[in-house]
Amino acid sequence: MSPTPLSILDLATVEADGSIADAFRHSVDVAQLAERSGYARVWYAEHHNMPSIASSATSVLIAHIAARTETIGLGAGGVMLPNHSPLVIAEQFGTLAELHPGRIHLGLGRAPGSDGATFRALRRTMQAADSFPQDVVELQRYLSDELPRTAVNAYPGRGTGVPLTILGSSLFGANLAAQLGLPYSFASHFAPQLLRNAVQHYRDNYVPSTAHPEPYVSAGVNVVAADTDAEAEAIFARAELDRVRRFLSRGREQELTADEAAALFDTPAGVQIREMLHYTAIGGPERVREELEAFAAHAGVDELVTVHAAPTRAEQLASVRIAAPGA
Repeated sequence: MSPTPLSILDLATVEADGSIADAFRHSVDVAQLAERSGYARVWYAEHHNMPSIASSATSVLIAHIAARTETIGLGAGGVMLPNHSPLVIAEQFGTLAELHPGRIHLGLGRAPGSDGATFRALRRTMQAADSFPQDVVELQRYLSDELPRTAVNAYPGRGTGVPLTILGSSLFGANLAAQLGLPYSFASHFAPQLLRNAVQHYRDNYVPSTAHPEPYVSAGVNVVAADTDAEAEAIFARAELDRVRRFLSRGREQELTADEAAALFDTPAGVQIREMLHYTAIGGPERVREELEAFAAHAGVDELVTVHAAPTRAEQLASVRIAAPGA
């Protein structure tokens, strides 16, 4: 059996002592390394009002990365469609598809990717998520050329057939993807609880489509790969503490120190945050590949979306290289 294809989710994270420009330079480094190392795709996720994440203008970031790579697939993982008009998204990703044929992918999420105040700043209402299924179908129409021209068409966009994937962390997305005959991606890198139920529901209820006669499902998995098992375990321990520190620092004027985070590590809040990392492959080259394949079998998926969770830039790049397909 051939190894499961690997992709990467990159949030263009901003280091505490770094800049957004530094984050974008690192994203280029990650994508170029991923391209050399045999990864299938790199995904970029839409978030807003989060100072540590710089991937909010997802299509703009993809354009920047695409101009600095040659063959690797690049996608939104994803665009939070309730934040946008389907027409505008069709035009943005249609433009990318015309500039970089065969390389552009579009993952679609129903969550706003922000808080209520930010959602209002986007000039949207919380009820916008209720029309997510209809918006997905509208977006499909804009990107296709199968329907006759109507009063409104996407230029660029029409006829590009940008591949769509439905994202989710519950049965809602799994059901929608199945009914529309689209690929599905489960966010098990931070919401592990319903992974197997959602994947099974998707496969059991899949309605074949012309573009996708068979179901296709991917799942997120955290990865900490290093030269040795012991080194990877030490890096993961630091990454786990840093995750607790960053999450529990939200809303505070000053971020928690490492010592303050350590004191909260085993509290109910700390444990809940650490449980988000339930699916993490940790180890040297041989062990991490074994753990990734074991996770793929456990989840019953066709592709793994890896999230390299090491705290430093150098450790992240090493993890990408060591965990790479065929490394």
